[in-house]
Amino acid sequence: MAPRGLREDFHGKVACVIGASKGIGADTARLFALRGASVILASRELAGLNQVADDIRRAGGEALVVPVDLGDESAVIGLGREIAARFDRLDFAFNNAGEGCPPTSLADVTTAAFDRVFGVTVRGTFLAMKQEIPLMVKSGGGSIVNMSSTAGSSAFRGGGPYVAAKHAIEGITKAAALDYGIQKVRVNAVAPGPIDTHRLKAAPEPYRERARQAVPLGRLGNGTEVGEAVVWLCSDAASFVTGTTLAVDGGRLAGWA
Repeated sequence: MAPRGLREDFHGKVACVIGASKGIGADTARLFALRGASVILASRELAGLNQVADDIRRAGGEALVVPVDLGDESAVIGLGREIAARFDRLDFAFNNAGEGCPPTSLADVTTAAFDRVFGVTVRGTFLAMKQEIPLMVKSGGGSIVNMSSTAGSSAFRGGGPYVAAKHAIEGITKAAALDYGIQKVRVNAVAPGPIDTHRLKAAPEPYRERARQAVPLGRLGNGTEVGEAVVWLCSDAASFVTGTTLAVDGGRLAGWA
């Protein structure tokens, strides 16, 4: 593939972004398209997907919108079939969907809340990978990036279900990397720190200030910064990188500044 400046050329490649309707997923989808990839946009939120697709098409890119609820296995199977029917290949996938719950001490977490977090974050990622991996093997290889968090290696008070789910994401990432490396499918994860997406933008300013203070760089990150890391992990520049988690956290996991 011919380089375009410092950006790798993804023309002729196909990328699937799950959780693409807003935030980090939407920013990453736009970056894949900017580099020339055809992008499948998947999420429960159709209006958001259509907006991102319109942005990509206005810029001259190709986007396919597929509404998907990761809690519905048949819908995820349908996503795989849609990709196969439209493109008959898959080169890159970013599994960005996840679920959280309000901060709650562990013994007070309801079973329903715990199951909901794991159902979307862990089971949903597992179901997506079951569709993505065979398509990549058929294509001669590919790259999957799963969405973790700094909570995948460091806990926070009241975050039991979320912390456990993100630890599980890093575990399944490593397991899949071992299973499919010989078939040229690389599997990694990204672990964002405090990112100024819609959720954090809606938070009270004292909470936002505490989030900033927790970052050694002294500021919140943005979705494009995470997206650039995802795209790099999918590129040939990262051809010897698999089974790892890349922190995009402004130094947060290094400790308290």
